[in-house]
Amino acid sequence: MKYRAVKTVIDGYKFDSKLEAKRYQELNMLFQRGLITELSLQPRFELQPKFEKFGVKYRKIEYVADFMYRDAYLETVIEDSKGFKTPMYQLKKKLFEYTYPKLTIREIN
Repeated sequence: MKYRAVKTVIDGYKFDSKLEAKRYQELNMLFQRGLITELSLQPRFELQPKFEKFGVKYRKIEYVADFMYRDAYLETVIEDSKGFKTPMYQLKKKLFEYTYPKLTIREIN
């Protein structure tokens, strides 16, 4: 299924959509002005570690957000730019919310 997302490159970073690229520009401006700190792109969060059962190896499951930063209140913000919420995203978000109870994903549309 196609979601009509157009890959976009800004500052040497490749973004999966124009929406994500636009949000990067906004966050980068806030970062440059010192209004947010510790801006990172594509932070990874382990939802389930790899394991082996009856000789079958299973890969770890990760959620990769679009951005992570600290806001003016020094709270960690996890952001995901979403034009369409796939069933896989919804499942991973649910696992993320359970695994990381002190963090919340902020969806940017």
